[in-house]
Amino acid sequence: MILGWALLCGCSPPSEAEPEAPEAAAEATPPPAQDPAPAPEATQAEEREPGPEETAAPGPEADARPAHDRELAEICRSGDSGQGLAPGSLGPEPFVNDPVDTPGKRAWEESLGGKQAARAHVRARLLGWPTRLLADRATLPADERAFLERVAGDTWRGIDAFTDRESGLPVDHVHFRGGSVDGESAQVGDYAGITSIGLHLVAIAAARELGLVPPERALELVRRVLDTLGRLATFRGFFYNFYDTTSLEPTSHFVSFVDSAWLTAGLIVVRNAFPELAEIATPLIEQVDYAFFYDPTLDLMSHGYYVDPGWRSRYHYGVLFAESRVGSLIAIGKGEVPEKHWFTMIRTLPAECEWQELRPVARRQKVLRGVELMGGSYEWGGERYVPSWGGSMFEALMPRLVLDEGAFAPKSLGRNGELHAKVQRLYATEALRLPVWGMSPSATPSGNGYTYGEHGVNVLGSWGYQPGIVTPHASALALAVTPREATRNLRALAERYDVYGEFGFYDAVDPRSGAVAWDYVSLDQAMTFIALANTLRDGCIQKLFAADPIVQAALPVIADEDFFDY
Repeated sequence: MILGWALLCGCSPPSEAEPEAPEAAAEATPPPAQDPAPAPEATQAEEREPGPEETAAPGPEADARPAHDRELAEICRSGDSGQGLAPGSLGPEPFVNDPVDTPGKRAWEESLGGKQAARAHVRARLLGWPTRLLADRATLPADERAFLERVAGDTWRGIDAFTDRESGLPVDHVHFRGGSVDGESAQVGDYAGITSIGLHLVAIAAARELGLVPPERALELVRRVLDTLGRLATFRGFFYNFYDTTSLEPTSHFVSFVDSAWLTAGLIVVRNAFPELAEIATPLIEQVDYAFFYDPTLDLMSHGYYVDPGWRSRYHYGVLFAESRVGSLIAIGKGEVPEKHWFTMIRTLPAECEWQELRPVARRQKVLRGVELMGGSYEWGGERYVPSWGGSMFEALMPRLVLDEGAFAPKSLGRNGELHAKVQRLYATEALRLPVWGMSPSATPSGNGYTYGEHGVNVLGSWGYQPGIVTPHASALALAVTPREATRNLRALAERYDVYGEFGFYDAVDPRSGAVAWDYVSLDQAMTFIALANTLRDGCIQKLFAADPIVQAALPVIADEDFFDY
């Protein structure tokens, strides 16, 4: 059996970008190894034999590791991943964002004089538009809590404004050109990914909790989105990855596990926040069966399924510490996937995977709830942690938007999230000597329109996205684990760079040049806003999510693991 890099593709951002889907990067051949920046105050060590706690590759004759770990080690040892071919060797796997014909949208555009002429009508369908590019820094409150309240209010106004007034769906992004909010030159990404839809629903609940939206209005906004979901084309109950926000036609042939899971997470929050809408939200939760994505041979979840041409992705979510873990818990909580799946996902890669960023230490076999697995960690700057795939804040802390991992998994996911935020800060400020920190997939400052890239702290990931671009949503996510440092970093971003606008923070900045990505990205704005709501209202969204019976059923699976019992 050839697993390929399937087992290693631990994480990619929900596929919210166009035209380059972030998932594609996880399917590439691992890049040549680059030496990570040394830890602060550290000197470069000479080559030596592994110490007593470091992991040396065991000989095959004495290898007692779990079967899936041995097989993965053999693949890494041989260098033969078998990657790049679709199931059955039918040819290359399709691209997540292969073009899909949308005759309804085309007819709508033609009725208005063509695609270019229709751009003004796309903007007119939005609920609002900013009047200026930048906010006055002098108006930002000095008090920390008041500052966060201000950011939350501004961010919500943007989320609400960049919503299609008819469908209730958020547009994917709005990009401003030429240092102006002029609508004629702006670019509106008039499509919605289902992760963005799920988080938009959560954001409405959060706005109600913050008192930014009256309860009656919040109910109306949620109902409009649920009504729209009921009109969208689906496959076996699952929603496609993208939809046009005007015509509501699918703009993707792909059905994604991770994106489907985040929509389900949003619906779970809705039925607990708005009990009067439970009879609409619950059937949308129950119509999907996550066993569809489950590969019983590997005990892992597939990336997804290409409805056209009818191929299941050959790649899997194999790394535990990724945003996809929320989907795994939902699938287990629904009873559609066995709990051993949780323990089959890797904590660290075998030492034989020499392309990984760091060599794992203290990698030992353990048994949890009757399942054998390998533990271990990476170490940088004196801190030990279980790595994610790319080393981004998104992978580490996005699940914390809905699940209080510090309370329910304090010795594993909870502590690990704290460590990822700490290393993000230290790596940026001490190793890279940057004045601000927080790296995660985001828009990239560019003169060529909206571009989206994968950014992270490479030593935090097995694959390791490259560092450099700082995105405010990473600091917002870190509010859950390092609130004081994250708040100070958000303030530093607003004070140092032209990155704070009428609708809150723009998506990213290059702290070396000061160049700003003049983009409001619905996914990132929603993450920022939900994180702020949890911080300001005592975990309000986390409590709504945890109250659901699906989540309650899954919580015992994560309760007892200790990542750090070396």
